[in-house]
Amino acid sequence: MQLLSVQAFGILYTVILFLLCIVIVHAVRLAVIGYRFVKSKPAEKKSSSAKEQQPEPVYYIVERKKKRPKSEYSDPKRIQFK
Repeated sequence: MQLLSVQAFGILYTVILFLLCIVIVHAVRLAVIGYRFVKSKPAEKKSSSAKEQQPEPVYYIVERKKKRPKSEYSDPKRIQFK
């Protein structure tokens, strides 16, 4: 009966460790998002006047033309190995 309680404690500690890791990872991710938000907020106010003066360049994505497969093939060429 003692062996079963050791296994139960192991499962309990594993679940607690798993939940603790999830909480820590999400806290770090939210801290990074909050840091970026706070850091970029004053920079947007200063750069807004600079953006009004110079328009941003416009970039276009151009797709290359694709060759159509030939419907008719030429006669095969004879290859000679020396």
